Amino acid sequence: MNDSAIEIRDLGKCYNIYERPRDRLLQMLYRRRRQLYRQFWALRDVSFDVPRGETIGIVGRNGSGKSTLLQMIAGTLTPSTGSVQANGRIAALLELGSGFNPEFTGRENVFLNGALLGLSQAEIEARFDSIVEFADIGQFVDQPVKTYSSGMMVRLAFAVQAQTDPEILIVDEALAVGDARFQAKCFDRLKQLKSNGTSILLVSHSSEQIVTHCSHALLLDGGQMLMAGNPRDVVNRYLDLLFGRKPVEASAAAQAESTEEAPAADAAPDEMSDESVAHVAHELDFVNDRFVTRPGYNQYEYRWGDGSANISDFRIVSDDVEYPNSIEPGSLVTLTVAVTFKKRLIRPILGVTIKTKEGVTLFGSNSELLNLDDARRVGEPGDQALATMRFRCNLGAGDFFVSLGIATREAGEVVPHDRRYDAIHLVVSPDPTYFGLANMNLEMRLDKIQ
Repeated sequence: MNDSAIEIRDLGKCYNIYERPRDRLLQMLYRRRRQLYRQFWALRDVSFDVPRGETIGIVGRNGSGKSTLLQMIAGTLTPSTGSVQANGRIAALLELGSGFNPEFTGRENVFLNGALLGLSQAEIEARFDSIVEFADIGQFVDQPVKTYSSGMMVRLAFAVQAQTDPEILIVDEALAVGDARFQAKCFDRLKQLKSNGTSILLVSHSSEQIVTHCSHALLLDGGQMLMAGNPRDVVNRYLDLLFGRKPVEASAAAQAESTEEAPAADAAPDEMSDESVAHVAHELDFVNDRFVTRPGYNQYEYRWGDGSANISDFRIVSDDVEYPNSIEPGSLVTLTVAVTFKKRLIRPILGVTIKTKEGVTLFGSNSELLNLDDARRVGEPGDQALATMRFRCNLGAGDFFVSLGIATREAGEVVPHDRRYDAIHLVVSPDPTYFGLANMNLEMRLDKIQ
């Protein structure tokens, strides 16, 4: 048996673009003697395999060729070059309600779509109740589809595709229409399909969905495949493209590994005085990139920005322990960060995000959201600032990553100056009183009535 569910080799799709409608007719007359069109390659020279039972995420900006790729895999679009070899029955959810007849009822469309997927009448009847239950549209199943809301339409469309147990399932942004509850149900179903051996192609603009649910990811841009590999790395590169910035060049000091131990420091008080701020600032390096020498630094961080500001160092303290190997649940954590401004920045924004190792954001905020007046007093060339952040660690046991960033807004657009994604690794110790990602400080009471 072939280990690949889909094999794609040198795939491309070219469209002939005519300036005037009449040029199409003239081109037929001229044939090859004269060219009245220009060529537009929506996709070009794309090659990859989809292993059986794997979930592959596809990301890219609008117009990058994602939908074109999926349509050629599904067989609804003919390639201009290359080949697609699909080894199994394909179910595709490419557009909202695609394949539905708006005049037919939901029930009739279920049987119509099931037949298009190659199911017999008996097979559709056997699965009909499961499809309707999953779609959760109630009595509307016997109403014309043209009366459905967009959410009802996508629920029924996904239910038909997913409940027929396809060997290959293609989902193109369709789940973005559903509410949070339905999305959770869909992803549970995707996990079941994957465990049953179904290969899944998922297109989404949600980076968290790609990192959480995919084992491999592809990045398309301008009709070409720029990157393929680990979902987290691909998503980071995708974010880089969205912001249109090149990664910050690491200094020689940043690339050199250091065995120097971090200097001892006084414990962080509940409220930092001017004296303690000056003390911490003296320990941190605002000139050289000491960030990479600190315990807890993640060497696989992803860094980019235009270099107008520089996050060069950090210090983390948990209940009087500096740079702890692990953090006790419920402890007070103080994170201080050294920032130097290279160019004049108006109203700089300092942001912080905490994520799971799978890339799910647990918490994020910034100086703008917190209405921090002090952030508006810095930003001149040569300014050095010490950012102090304090939070109670109510996380569950596990590995977490802290991302930091300095940015500004120009004409409504966010301009990143120095962003260090997944730069600090936090390890939280287990707490035997609860399980999960976060401590909700649950209180329980049990009273005997009789």
